[in-house]
Amino acid sequence: VQLQASGGGLVQAGGSLRLSCAASGLTFSYYTMGWFRQAPGKQREFVAAIRRSTGTTYYADSVRGRFTISRDNAKNTAYLQMNSLKPEDTAVYYCAATSGVIVTTFYDYKAWGYWGQGTEVTVSS
Repeated sequence: VQLQASGGGLVQAGGSLRLSCAASGLTFSYYTMGWFRQAPGKQREFVAAIRRSTGTTYYADSVRGRFTISRDNAKNTAYLQMNSLKPEDTAVYYCAATSGVIVTTFYDYKAWGYWGQGTEVTVSS
């Protein structure tokens, strides 16, 4: 299984970026996809997830209303559209996949089975 994250970069506060996560080696539609982030010196934290069957989305309070997660099962790709970016959004962003179905586990990075390599997002003030 490979998850290839891309789309990170340097952006000014208030700007936008779209991250992509291309998956291979798994039946993409069978997996819930998620995004986590890790800032220097901090723990990895949940950002967003999109459920495998219903497409229901879940967000961290800190990004709700600014970020949108989506998926294209035909392209085996998940996306994270990030708008109104803030300096505190600066982190390495990781995409992840899980075959689990218990929603409460989505928020715990230890519950996710597959991880991408991360893409760096820097938001300048």
